Amino acid sequence: MKDTKSPTKHRLIGAAEAFIDARLAMGRVAFSLAELTKESGLSPIAARFQLLRLGGQATRVSPRQPFYLIVSPEHRSLGAPPPTWWLQDYFDWLGRPYYLALQSAAGVYGSNPQALQVTQVMTDRPRRPIQIGRIHIQFYVKREIERTPTRQPAGAAAPLCVSLPEATAYDLIRYAERIGGIERAAETIRPLLPLMRVRELKRVLDAENEPAVAQRLGFVIEAGGNPSLAKAVRDWLPDELTPATLSPATGRRDSLPLVERWQILNNSCELKV
Repeated sequence: MKDTKSPTKHRLIGAAEAFIDARLAMGRVAFSLAELTKESGLSPIAARFQLLRLGGQATRVSPRQPFYLIVSPEHRSLGAPPPTWWLQDYFDWLGRPYYLALQSAAGVYGSNPQALQVTQVMTDRPRRPIQIGRIHIQFYVKREIERTPTRQPAGAAAPLCVSLPEATAYDLIRYAERIGGIERAAETIRPLLPLMRVRELKRVLDAENEPAVAQRLGFVIEAGGNPSLAKAVRDWLPDELTPATLSPATGRRDSLPLVERWQILNNSCELKV
């Protein structure tokens, strides 16, 4: 019997799987539905149907977003490839700025005081957390995110923006209450101090321009044993400082010890200079 199917339909059978194989061959583990339909010739409905038939080989970032991750056998137990392999593609697709931040960024530089179960990402607008299998991503918001200096880490498996050590330390202080408190922030900053440079630290302070955060950062750096970096922060600050608590808090302040050099009211039981 003569085959009545058109050559085009023959070519489209298995098109999604072929697209995924080609993507992996290029070292890419993410794609949008629009990219798949454009390169394969599939309609959006046909593309979704073929992806469903592939089972766990492709998964969506969220039910509302037509952005997919390719799940190779070695990542099946996690439910998705590592976020650092696809964050750049994801934010390029969103058209938003981002960088790997806070304890996740510190981990890139070798500071891992405690095991972290979440990937922390800074961006410029509120976003819902992402949960895919055992992968959990938490987003933090910084309105002037473009001012934060970032770099591409050496040896990364894929393009990735990571805050510089100096910017990472600053963010750890600024967002301390959301990552476990000022003591945990200080614990994470301490291994970063040998990597930090005065010029980059001043660049971060100028970009952020938040004296109270800088006071806390200077205190933590001095407590961590790096007087040259601490001096750079104190030189940046105005001569007259407004007293600030080390850990933002409400309640009585008159009983807290004041560290004169930083005008810090020390409400931490662990940190001292």
